[in-house]
Amino acid sequence: MVCYDIRDEKRLRKVFRIMKGFGSSLQYSIFKCSLTPIKYQQLLSRIDEVIEKSEDRVMIVDLGPHEGTWVNRITFMGQTIKLDNEQAYIF
Repeated sequence: MVCYDIRDEKRLRKVFRIMKGFGSSLQYSIFKCSLTPIKYQQLLSRIDEVIEKSEDRVMIVDLGPHEGTWVNRITFMGQTIKLDNEQAYIF
């Protein structure tokens, strides 16, 4: 899961476009990604090129291996979305 807080609108739009290529949006600045180790490194590299490290924050949370257990680690309040159970890879 990737969550971000980007201070500048231009950088925010760039990070959002990058994230759309790597995962599905759960909320405006929160994405669920199923990544191989190579895709994970590509994502880190792409985001690193865009963000301003002194102003922006990106948080990456490893939800663990597949086996469906990661779905049980996410709780929604209010409007919910259906989470798929696709396989996830992060070293």
